Amino acid sequence: MLAILAITAPIYFMIVLGFTFTRLGVFAKADMRVFGKFIVNLAMPALVFRALAQRTLDEIMHVDYLLAYALGSLTTIAIAYAWCRPVSRIDPTRTTFYAIGMSCSNSGFIGYPILLLTLAPVAGVALALNMIVENLLVLPLLLFMAERGRLGSGSWRMAVQPFLRLARNPLVIGLVGGLLVSVSGWHLPAPVVRTVDMLANVSSALSLFVIGGTLVGLRLRGALKPALSIAAAKLLLHPSMVLMFILLLPVLGMAPMQPMFALSAVLMASVPMASIYATLAQAYGHESFAAVTLLAATVMSFFTLSAGLLVMHSLPIFQQAVGG
Repeated sequence: MLAILAITAPIYFMIVLGFTFTRLGVFAKADMRVFGKFIVNLAMPALVFRALAQRTLDEIMHVDYLLAYALGSLTTIAIAYAWCRPVSRIDPTRTTFYAIGMSCSNSGFIGYPILLLTLAPVAGVALALNMIVENLLVLPLLLFMAERGRLGSGSWRMAVQPFLRLARNPLVIGLVGGLLVSVSGWHLPAPVVRTVDMLANVSSALSLFVIGGTLVGLRLRGALKPALSIAAAKLLLHPSMVLMFILLLPVLGMAPMQPMFALSAVLMASVPMASIYATLAQAYGHESFAAVTLLAATVMSFFTLSAGLLVMHSLPIFQQAVGG
């Protein structure tokens, strides 16, 4: 158990530091937006670029990972819609943000630092694979549905805008750039490599600090019940669906996934929702419950991730990855 806490505790210590220093006024909450913009626009794209550019295409393209994670995420989204629409009668736009909360992981700010402590050799590749699924499939699909819910069923043309914005997304640019370098076999000049490394190495600690700072000042305002439901689905249902499809790969005619990548996929699905969750919801008038949900999931994840890592040590599929 101490070994598990040695992995998870530093992650949450950094979050607590961010919360504490922002709460004490050393940093303003507005500073967290500046730090966050630096991470999203420079540090994280550099990290994704480095993870891909330094490897061959064969090392990067783990189709089994992409398939299992994508199917697990899409199944979670389907469950969210099945529960919210026919059962709970929740409006379409709010339903979409329930689904985003349940299926979009904070891969860069929390998932990657955890993998860096547990599975460092594959952490960068796993992050890049997650970015492919989340930025090119899951998030555009859900933003498409959010726009359709807000503007009406006749507004499909307007809803294409999220896809067009992807072309300007720095994470996508870093991802595509890294893939191009990998495919071409081009070796970057040493000054460029060192610059990319400096930016990439900043992302882990600073991203966790930003998570803590953004949690300052959140108020529950009666949104706790749906927040707990979404947080529980994100931390338990999403990784369960990803694990289910990992186990089903042989049934689909594919080889079993390598243990280190299997564990990486489940861990990535086990972290809280993306930190931009509340920001995305703000444009649709649902920022209050989204912010409370993010807070609930972040607090709950300390316990679920610690317990999950403990359980994974005992599962045969993961034992090689964790040294069992």
